[in-house]
Amino acid sequence: MYQDKTLKCKDCGKDFVWTAGEQEFFAKKGFDKPPIRCADCRKKKKTQHQQGPQQQVQTSSDSTFEITCSACGKKTEVNFKPRGAQDVLCADCFQAKMKKV
Repeated sequence: MYQDKTLKCKDCGKDFVWTAGEQEFFAKKGFDKPPIRCADCRKKKKTQHQQGPQQQVQTSSDSTFEITCSACGKKTEVNFKPRGAQDVLCADCFQAKMKKV
């Protein structure tokens, strides 16, 4: 019934495949329009939405920046350029902080 379709991402312009399984899932959920963003851009948009507009930062899937977590001191990489003296957390400390909020 469903066949894979190639769509173009609204944000990055890359082609992505909307699989037959995804189409079936959309239909079961009552979504009548195909996705307009690829999986990477949907994830980035969701993350930005969860952070809220005051905390949004410019991200890049092509670049990573090495940081030292301001909470635990662990060295790791992030996909955004840290600004100034702003505290930057590793993924574990960030998740722990979000659970407290």
